[in-house]
Amino acid sequence: MHKIRIKNLLPGVKENILLKEHTTFRIGGPAKYFFVAKTKTELIKAIKVAQKLKLPFFILGGGSNILVSDKGFNGLVIKYGQPLSSYVSQGLEWAVGIPGTIQGAVYGNAGAFQKSMRDVVEKVEVFDTKTEKIEIFKNKDCRFSYRNSIFRKKKNLIILSVKIKSKKSNPKKIKQYLDYKKKTQPLNLPSAGSVFKNPSPSQVLKKFGRARGFSAGRLKERASPSAGELIEKCGLKGKRIGNVKISEKHANFIINLENGKAKDVIKLINLAKNKVKNKFGIFLEEEIQYLGEFSK
Repeated sequence: MHKIRIKNLLPGVKENILLKEHTTFRIGGPAKYFFVAKTKTELIKAIKVAQKLKLPFFILGGGSNILVSDKGFNGLVIKYGQPLSSYVSQGLEWAVGIPGTIQGAVYGNAGAFQKSMRDVVEKVEVFDTKTEKIEIFKNKDCRFSYRNSIFRKKKNLIILSVKIKSKKSNPKKIKQYLDYKKKTQPLNLPSAGSVFKNPSPSQVLKKFGRARGFSAGRLKERASPSAGELIEKCGLKGKRIGNVKISEKHANFIINLENGKAKDVIKLINLAKNKVKNKFGIFLEEEIQYLGEFSK
């Protein structure tokens, strides 16, 4: 029934599209329905169709920062968004090398080199799926915090477009940032990006203290040790399960060697969380999102 109705209501919708072809992790089963929205009007239409048919839906941007179940997603996946890379020349030098869309970057308050979307967002155009109205959110309305925003908490708020405080970028700084990332991150291998959020400086200081070799001064600059450093200190760099492994270049990255499975990524994630919790008493929280059904 859904199949006939959705094809009539949403021309261009496709069936059983493998989501691994649309994620940077190159992992994930099929979406029952898949639609590419080229405009915000098409996006809103697709959302309304899903709601009318009582179909679960998910907005997929560039496909980074996400782990899709091996079983896929039993609903409508709507691909939409403008590449974050197109904003690098507008003052977002720090965003070079970060895959994904500007919408996804706002959603998760993406950041690097002590900067984030909170510093550059002027306003966000939003569609509220509950009221079916379009609203404008100013920076303060977005309630940005570390790798978080109101959009991550309230799923009814869908980001249509973003206006940033644009300025001319420094090409030398862009090259400097990109060179650093190439040196320290496995950019040429399939991954979702950083798997875990870095623990807060106060959390780390409480658990480590000066006796562990991490001074208060160091911790104020940035939560050092980072999630990657904590995982590395647990001896997990290079740890492999199936065809996925914790990167030897950066321990907060899990890479897909070839035809990796989400179930094995979950095993590595749980292993890292348990090892860090047992060794340091620190609970690592995932930065990546999960899509689909996962076995417990």
